[in-house]
This record gives sequence, C-alpha cells and structure tokens, in this order.
Amino acid sequence: MSALTKASGALKSVDYEVFGRVQGVCFRMYTEEEARKLGVVGWVKNTSKGTVTGQVQGPEDKVNAMKSWLSKVGSPSSRIDRTNFSNEKEISKLDFSGFSTRY
Repeated sequence: MSALTKASGALKSVDYEVFGRVQGVCFRMYTEEEARKLGVVGWVKNTSKGTVTGQVQGPEDKVNAMKSWLSKVGSPSSRIDRTNFSNEKEISKLDFSGFSTRY
C-alpha cells in the first residue's frame, strides 16, 4: 500500500447513475476532467435510457467530493434531477489506473 493511500484513509468504490439532462451536454467529458482533477479512478458512460452511469474509486474524501460534484454540479449546460449511488463499499485496491469514458 502506498503512503498516499495510507495517509488519506480507506479506499472506497461507488456506482452512480445521474438522471436529468445529462446527454448531449458534454457531461462525460466534464466528469472525466473532474475525476482527474480530484485524483479518483473509474469510468463514465451514457445509457440507452438517457442517463449517465459509471463507477468511482479512490480515497474516501475524494470519492465523496466526486459524489457531490455528480449530484450538484455536472457540466455547465446539464441539469441534474437526481443521482443514485449504489454498491458503496470499502476496497483494498483500485480496479482502474485512470478515469475513462466507455461506449
């Protein structure tokens, strides 16, 4: 375990789905940008039902910051109606090396 991981406490993983006007408004691009800024890993993708879904992993405080961004901020022209978080759990190591957009 790296010193970075130890210093910031437990690693968390959480799945998310964002509802509202989140497709066609660069939501995935901004999500990827925000994740990289915060230093969390995972992925984001559009769903066939007009939502955006994905997974975030990283130190608990950074995952919480990303959850807040996904619930309240989003991309400049998006409108977030609600965000569902599920499968939140503590993990021993990260499953991803970066943050990517899936298709």
